[in-house]
Amino acid sequence: MTGHHTDDTSIFDHDLERKPANHVPLSPLGFLRRSATVYPDKTAVIHGDRRIGYAELYDRCRRLAAALVAAGVKRGDTVAVLAPNVPELLEAHYGVPMAGAVLNALNTRLDAASIDLILDHSETRVLIVDRELGAVAEEALNRLGRDLLVIEIADEDAKHPVSLGGIEYEAFLQSADPSATIGEAWIEPRDEWDAIALNYTSGTTGNPKGVVYHHRGAYLNALGNGWTLNLRPESVYLWTLPMFHCNGWCYTWAVTAAGGTHVCLRRVEAAAIFDAISRHGVTHLCGAPIVLNMLSNAPAGQRRTFSQRVSAATGGAAPPSAVLQAMSALGFDVIHLYGLTECYGPATICAEQPGWADLPDIDRSKLKARQGVALPTMDQVGVFDDSGSPVPSDGITVGEIVLRGNTVMKGYLKNPAATVEALGGGWFRTGDLAVRHPDGYVEVKDRSKDIIISGGENISSLEVEEALYRHPAVLEAAVVARPDPKWGESPCAFVTLKPDAAPVDERDVIAWCRDHLAHYKVPRRVVFQPLPKTSTGKIQKTVLRDEARGLD
Repeated sequence: MTGHHTDDTSIFDHDLERKPANHVPLSPLGFLRRSATVYPDKTAVIHGDRRIGYAELYDRCRRLAAALVAAGVKRGDTVAVLAPNVPELLEAHYGVPMAGAVLNALNTRLDAASIDLILDHSETRVLIVDRELGAVAEEALNRLGRDLLVIEIADEDAKHPVSLGGIEYEAFLQSADPSATIGEAWIEPRDEWDAIALNYTSGTTGNPKGVVYHHRGAYLNALGNGWTLNLRPESVYLWTLPMFHCNGWCYTWAVTAAGGTHVCLRRVEAAAIFDAISRHGVTHLCGAPIVLNMLSNAPAGQRRTFSQRVSAATGGAAPPSAVLQAMSALGFDVIHLYGLTECYGPATICAEQPGWADLPDIDRSKLKARQGVALPTMDQVGVFDDSGSPVPSDGITVGEIVLRGNTVMKGYLKNPAATVEALGGGWFRTGDLAVRHPDGYVEVKDRSKDIIISGGENISSLEVEEALYRHPAVLEAAVVARPDPKWGESPCAFVTLKPDAAPVDERDVIAWCRDHLAHYKVPRRVVFQPLPKTSTGKIQKTVLRDEARGLD
């Protein structure tokens, strides 16, 4: 055929190249420019009595970028921020990458030794710190033993503020001219694969690993999450989820993309949450199941009424159905998501199907507690057996959840072995055990290390916990394996009771479980105590397993 090409190229490849006009690296930084252009006077941020419009927010972020560059920050340098959910941390999500740097939002619950380890491992050049956390930051810097540029956030709501003698944040913003330092916009990423953020895992089984995000993944997951929660310009998003946790599941960028309003919250307390919802007309929030549990068990004196329904996205372990029902009665529509730090936060959503609303509450809650299906921006979600083959969609066969897509991390910083182990097989291996139901929905059964094998039978700790949470006196519950001379392992339950609960003993709880579970799944021991938690609020089952082994 005349003119037919003979190599592997197509006619559509010839003379059709990427140019600045038709190819721009995907980056969430453009979301702020657009909202500042479209909604310049609209309130972008609420913090106490402060109101920041979108044009002002854009200017402040560009000033932060310009000041960082003027202070010597280079492309690829790490800028760490230790702060609660205040406007300055939100601004850092734009200003730091606008300077070409990489944002490391530090967990505010970490001790000085852990902060020191992260600052050292990430080769941090600049630390922005809220003075409420000044004491732990000072100890961490003393441990680090090298000088950093320290910028301090001064907030009148800070408790017991400690100054490190650094530059005050507002003065730092005014110290550089954006137009002279970074030009008309910002320092663009050379490629959308460039790093935008660094987030450290909880490190419950050893030193935390530094998870590296790129601009492309942040852009896509922000849009995927905005679509998932149906964010609109009229949306009002309350920051109950820490911005340090997977960059706030990328809602730091998603809310801005929609032109919505960020409501900052320094402390996550039930009274403050209900007050903000009522006062500001909050329409959306995110949080771990522990936050939902706190709200559903809040004393009547801390609650406020509100006319709007609030979309509440939650992740991690499935919220117990009792919590889902209680939240619905309070005015919250709970949306169940699933993900990990390694995939920018949420990767799946339990998308509600037509007809679910007509089901009895308990049946609907069980369906909504599943982890669901892939977000539109996650390419594939699988459940694989040990051989790497998909398990049948029977709701019974257990396998490991695996992920593939553009919203999976670049890898672990300075840890090639861990990166290869996690990503080398063509899929990201999550370590979470799940089944796939006939409708294609995934349901997590346990972490691979948390499954209980009793007499050769697998027992899901989550299933036992679900039964415990339905007990009217139980506030929190965790179930782990305990060595058993006959069965190999048996379930051991650790329970925290509600403060106003009627007296309950071990026999009562075991009897309750026998009424709600197959008998071989019933805990043989029940321990009443506060549950140990990680710095991100997750229950530390490793600690509980050690305690269970030591029981008589």
